[in-house]
Amino acid sequence: MEQKLRGHAHKYGKNVDTDVIIPGKYCNLIDPVELGKHALEGLDPQFTAKVKAGDIIVADTNFGCGSSREVAPIAIKGSGASAVVAKSFARIFYRNALNIGLPIFECPEAVDAIENGDEIEVEPATGVVRNVTKGTIFEAAALPPFMQALIEAGGLVPYVERRLGGM
Repeated sequence: MEQKLRGHAHKYGKNVDTDVIIPGKYCNLIDPVELGKHALEGLDPQFTAKVKAGDIIVADTNFGCGSSREVAPIAIKGSGASAVVAKSFARIFYRNALNIGLPIFECPEAVDAIENGDEIEVEPATGVVRNVTKGTIFEAAALPPFMQALIEAGGLVPYVERRLGGM
């Protein structure tokens, strides 16, 4: 995964749970774009009007806590956001995000230094997080090669299909 993810930061606080990432009334939707139209609706009703393709969600601790809604990271990805940088993630959200091909990075120092609207860039292969607006650089843990390949493929299912020869 050599590409860089670049966009503006949409910053949120602690304990952003899956109920506000995608409210329950939308959990019956299966189209990622339709889910994306309601991403973060329970926390920031204006998010989908503000987010542009490639933007990055930045959050404090325990992002994605609450119920194990697999549609939560799908909604984020469907909104056009390219990644999430947080101080920490709920473990099930972390795995669900990677399984659907949404890059996520834990980097507390970057979160503290990024303000809403800052232009930021993330290099998934190295874990480098740049605040382009402020000219600062931080290091999150790089995604292991397997996880990079999983994200490049678009998630676990496409990755396995590739590995099995396109079945």
